[in-house]
Parts: sequence; C-alpha cells; structure tokens
Amino acid sequence: MSGPLDAFLPPRELWPARSYLPEQKYPDRLNSTEELIDKQVAAGRSQRPAILFQDQRITYTDLLARVNRIGNALRTLGVREYDRVIIRAPNVPDAVATNLAVIKIGAVSVPISPLFSGREILHVAQHCQATSLVVFAGMLPDVEKVRGDLSTVKHIIVIGGAPAEIKAKGFLPFAEVVATGSDRLDPVRHQRYDVSVLLYTSGTTGLPKGTVHLMEDPLCIADTFGKYCWRVREDDVISGPAPMAFAAGYGAVAAIPYRFGAAASLIPRFTPEDMFETIQKHRATILTILPTSYRKMLQIPDAERKYDLSSVRMCTGGGEALGAKTFEEWQVRFGQPIYEGFGTSEMFYVFVSAAAAARPRPGSTGTAVPGYEVRVVDEEGKPSRPGEIGRLLVRGPTGTLYWKDNERQRAVVRDGWNLVGDFIYADKDGYLWFVSREDDLIKSSGYRIGPEEIEEALKEHPAVADAGVIGVPDPTRGQNAKAFVVLRDGTSAAPELRDQLITFLRERIATYKLPREFAFVSELPRTVTGKLLRRVLRDHEKAGAAGS
Repeated sequence: MSGPLDAFLPPRELWPARSYLPEQKYPDRLNSTEELIDKQVAAGRSQRPAILFQDQRITYTDLLARVNRIGNALRTLGVREYDRVIIRAPNVPDAVATNLAVIKIGAVSVPISPLFSGREILHVAQHCQATSLVVFAGMLPDVEKVRGDLSTVKHIIVIGGAPAEIKAKGFLPFAEVVATGSDRLDPVRHQRYDVSVLLYTSGTTGLPKGTVHLMEDPLCIADTFGKYCWRVREDDVISGPAPMAFAAGYGAVAAIPYRFGAAASLIPRFTPEDMFETIQKHRATILTILPTSYRKMLQIPDAERKYDLSSVRMCTGGGEALGAKTFEEWQVRFGQPIYEGFGTSEMFYVFVSAAAAARPRPGSTGTAVPGYEVRVVDEEGKPSRPGEIGRLLVRGPTGTLYWKDNERQRAVVRDGWNLVGDFIYADKDGYLWFVSREDDLIKSSGYRIGPEEIEEALKEHPAVADAGVIGVPDPTRGQNAKAFVVLRDGTSAAPELRDQLITFLRERIATYKLPREFAFVSELPRTVTGKLLRRVLRDHEKAGAAGS
C-alpha cells in the first residue's frame, strides 16, 4: 500500500501497530468531513446546531454549505488533492469550516498555533511545503514578516479585516474568495490511511515538529474517547478554549461533536470571565479545559453564584497535572468532579482518562480509554511493578507518525507500541499516576516547551555568551521557563537588559515560550564534552527555594 505523500512519511515498517474496537469498522476509502458533516445532514439533523459562537447559531445545513463554498473556492484557486493548507486563526467558525473544507477536497489541513512567531510559521510552511495559507486578520503581521520567504505558498487568504486594505497588500479577502464558491461539493474519498491533518508541536529540541494524522483519525478519537469517556449525545454542547492547532482543541471543535450530531461551542481567546460567560450563554454540557485555566477560573470570586453552570454534566482536563487541591475546590464550588486525561499531539487525542475509570481519584490521570492499551515499562522495556516509576507505552487506533523525521520515528516506536516517554506509575488497581515529564521538558499552562529552542534563540543575542533554561514551579501555570544567562565580557546585567532580551526573543519564539524569570550567572554547569547539566540548575533552584 502506497500513497502520494509517502516520501514525507516514515517507511511502513516504522509505523506503530494499530488496534481497534470491534465496532470500529471503517471503509477502505472515506472522507472524514463527509462522515462528520454530510452524513449528519442526511440523517435528519440539518437544523440542529453544529457550531455556537458568541451570538451565532450555525446549523449543520449552514455549516455544510459554508464548507462546500470554501472547498470550491480553494479548488478555483488551484488547491489540489494532497496539497497542504496552513490555517492560522483562533477558534472562529470560518477557521473550523476551512479545516473541514480542506479535508473534503482531499487536501491536507495544517492548523498552526496562533502564538507561533514568524520564524516558526516560515519553518512550518517550508517543512510541509504548504501551497496556501489562511490567516486571521489580527494574526497577519507575523505572516507579513516572512512573506518574502514563503517560497511554496501561492495564496495568502485573510479572514476578517478590511477587504480594500487586504487587497492593497496583495492578499486575498476570505469573504470575497468564498463568495465565488458553489454550496454543492462532492467529497474526495481517500484511503483511510492517507494523510488528512498535520499538527505542529514543540518537542524537547528544535523547531516545531510535524505530527501526521490520517483520514480515519477524527473518527477514531470520536469512537473511543468521545463515545466512552465524554459519552456524547446529540443534545450535547462541547466547550473549551484550546485552539484547533492543538490536539485537545482539534478534537473538541473540529471532530468529536459532529460524529454524534452535537455542537461545538467556540471561544476564540480564554479569560476566566469569557469562559464562564460562554458556558452560560451556550448552555455547555461538556467542558474540556486545561488545569491552569480551571485554576484561573477558581480565582474569580463568587463565580459559582455569578454564573449559571447548571447545564454542565461533565468537566474534563489534561495537558498537565490537575492536583488534588484544584479537583476538590472545583467540586466543592461547582458540584462537579474534573476528570483528568492524558494525550499527545502524536496520538491525536486523549488515551488515558479518569472518565474511563470506575470513579475518578484525585491526582490520578485514570485508566486507558476503551480502544487503547497502556503499559508502564522500565528503561529496558520490562513491565514495571505497581508503584514503580517507568515509561509509558500506548497502542490503539491512532499512532505516532512524524512528517519528514525518520530518526525521531525510530526512537518512539517499540515493537509496534508508541513510546510516550513521560514518567509514570500504575497502582495495584491499574490507575495511572504521572510523576514527571521528560527531564528537561517544561510544562507551562498546558504547553510543551523545549528548553533548547529558547537557549539557542538567547545565544543569538550579541550580549549573551551562554544560556540554560529550566522549568520552575508556578502555582497557576504549573511551571515557568527560567533562563540562566552568561553575558559576554564587557556586558553588565543592567535592569533594562531583561526587557531587551524579551523583545529580542519575541521575534524568534512563540510568546508562551518566553522566560518569565532570568538569572545572570558567571558560568553554567557542563560536562567535559560540553553538555549542559540542566539537572544541576534544577537542583540549585530547589536548594535556593528551600533556603528561602
């Protein structure tokens, strides 16, 4: 079995094994947008809400027409099957519809983080060889900075903004482009293992890496987590602030609700007040929110009396440790437990969840989602005993595939299993408890931040001779990035230098990766071969915290 994008994918012998529930029987050729949207209209749900956004109520019929117009318009511009189309936007209806349209015409959707810097946007465009880029008007400046280097991108289409101004800059106004498209469009059915989505995520080193998702994957996550953990019904409204560029957001706004004829409630930018108001306005029934965001919502005085959350029947979260304190305070104030979960961009969604367990245990991430198997192993790959810390392996209907990175692929697949890499242990009842991430990985507000990318960007500054970055505890975000900086001779650690470094970094890395703390030191701990010992920096930081 081969496909037109095989040159960008690992050889088949490096793919992880896939296993399915008995009811997961998908045709050899399919189109996920047809399965999620067209078939809901055909099933008589045409007037049910598919998307709720602010005061808008978009029905399945409305969404299907919008998807078809966008798909036809993209075809008119020359977007072909298997072309990659970047989408850089907050969670707004046109962005979600564009993602569905790209897939419906057989192209590959590439949602990217709204927080990516110009350099990261350029990297993604070059890495996946994107032919088109759809961008929200408020996020256009970073694209403009690298426009001249976007060698493969033929069209830049702007959602929102003033059409005359957009055209004067040589871009295409989204509304005018879409107005030319017919609202009838036949889906392009591809092999179930063909690529339909690329998500770019930062790892422990370097620029964002491309994680590959197949045509069947949106159905797989709906038919496992959506069915057995959220237990989605037709009358559900699923709400959460994670952008579509992240697996957590993609599943919640672009896949799972539509499998069941339910609705996605969109919030373009998180604030605690906006989240509460959105839940109340849209009568949300299922929440998917990061632990950091739950903690910020708990900081709103009298929120349980100010806002009506009576529609909510399930609260879920993941991406970082929730903690027993947050679990208990939320339950006391809002009368609902928060079901923790764990997933990765590579696996496309949550594969361990407290909602899959008999009952949630504060601090535990739960058990394997039906359809997935998990194992905890030691460094030699042998099963760890209950309570013994090990590494997490997972297998199921989705799997890790990297775009143009066979070396990384070899490192994360073991005998058909996906190596997640986090440190974890299972108790005697099979509940999983996370201990720590990969040693150097920083987790801040649910983001995975690689220290080396920050360090390399810092060392580009003319005043910096060396740099080391670690994660330090933060009661709200989980961790902050802290930079230890060695200055070049003749440079002093003046108060304004910190602000200069922040300004310098903003042009090179995403905002959420910026260090919030700096320490100027005379040297950094390194091995004789020059390897930075971040462990020593962490130990030093802990000793300082203990001493204070």
